[in-house]
Amino acid sequence: MGFATDCIHAGQEPDPTTGAVTTPIYQTSTYVQEGLGKHKGYEYARTHNPTRRALEKNLAALEGGTDAYCYASGMAATNAVLTLVKSGQRVVVSDNVYGGTHRLFTKVLAQYGVEFAFLEANDAQALDASAGRFDLLWIETPTNPLMKVCDIAALAAVAKKRKALLVVDNTFLSPALQRPLALGADIVVHSTTKFLNGHSDSVGGAAIVKTEKHAQWLQYVQNAIGAILSPFDSWLTLRGTKTLHLRMPRHEENTCQVAPFLYNHKKVDRVLWPGFPDHPGHQVHKHQATGFGALVSFDLGSLEAAKKVLSRVRLCSLGESLGGVETLISHPATMTHAGYTQEQREGLGITNGLVRISVGCEDAEDLVKDLEHALSVL
Repeated sequence: MGFATDCIHAGQEPDPTTGAVTTPIYQTSTYVQEGLGKHKGYEYARTHNPTRRALEKNLAALEGGTDAYCYASGMAATNAVLTLVKSGQRVVVSDNVYGGTHRLFTKVLAQYGVEFAFLEANDAQALDASAGRFDLLWIETPTNPLMKVCDIAALAAVAKKRKALLVVDNTFLSPALQRPLALGADIVVHSTTKFLNGHSDSVGGAAIVKTEKHAQWLQYVQNAIGAILSPFDSWLTLRGTKTLHLRMPRHEENTCQVAPFLYNHKKVDRVLWPGFPDHPGHQVHKHQATGFGALVSFDLGSLEAAKKVLSRVRLCSLGESLGGVETLISHPATMTHAGYTQEQREGLGITNGLVRISVGCEDAEDLVKDLEHALSVL
C-alpha cells in the first residue's frame, strides 16, 4: 500500500463486534478468560490492549519496521531501547540531542555502569576515526535545536563495522519525510506526542524495530517495566496518524515561507533549517529525506532580545513541545535544554538568544505577520 493508505488503514480493521470503522477505545484493565489457560489472546491490559496494538501495527507499517511498541512517553521509549545495553558497554550519542535524552543518559543510566560519549556526528568519517569502541550509536537528524544533519546510511556502516546498533530519533521529521530503517538503522524512536499525534493532546512514545529479536525484547520490557501507552492516548495517536500524510506537507509549505522571512530579517543573526542551500547538511538531508520539516531555530543575539520577542507573539504559542497543528515557539536554553550546564550549551552553540519554532498548519501569511510584529520590538 502507499504511505497515505497505510496512514489511514494499517493495523486497523472494522470492529468485529459492531463493524465500527474506527478502532474502539478498549478501556479495560483485564479480560475474562474462558478457563485456565484459555483466552482470546488478551489476559491483562499492561501486557496487551487492542487499541494500543492497532497503533503499534500502524507505526510499524509507516516506518517499514518488523514491529513497534508504544510507551507512556518518548522518554519511556528511549529508556526501553537503552535496556539493550548493559553495564560496562559504551554508547556514542550525537553531541546535540534533546535535553531529556541527555538528562536520562548522563544523570540516570550512567549510574548503572553504562558509558556515554557525546560526539559530533554530522561527519561520519570523522566519527569513525574518533569514536573508538561502542555498542550503540544514538543520533537525531535533524538535531534538536541546532538542526545538524547526520548521514544515516554512513553512520549505519560505522555502527555495523563495530557490530553495534544504530538508533535514530525520527521525531522531528516523522516517517512522512524520513524512514531511517530503510537507510540502515536498527531501531527508530519517536515521541508520539509530536507530529505523529499532531494535535497536542496526548503524551506518548514508540520504538520501531527491524528485527524480530529486538521486537521480542522490547515487548518483554514494555510488559515488565509497565510504562505503557494508555488506550485513550493510543486512540488519540491513531487518529493523528490518519492525517499525517495531509499535515506534514502543510507544515512544510508554511515553513518554506516562515524560514526565508526569518533568514532575511535584519534583526535575526542566524537561521538554522536544512532547507536552505547554504546549510552544511543540505545535500545529505535531500538525499535521505523527502522534505525539510517544520522546525526552525533562529538566533536573536541575546536573552533580552529573545524575551522581548517571545512576549509579543500572539498567534505563535510559547510552550515546550512541537509537531502540533498550532505553531509552537520555545526558548531552548531555559526550556528543552535547561538541564545542560551553561558551559555545555555555549560549547554546542545553544545561545541564550536562540529561539526554536515548530511551524503549524495555520495560514502562513498570519504566522509571518505575527513574527514580524514580535520582531518589531527590537
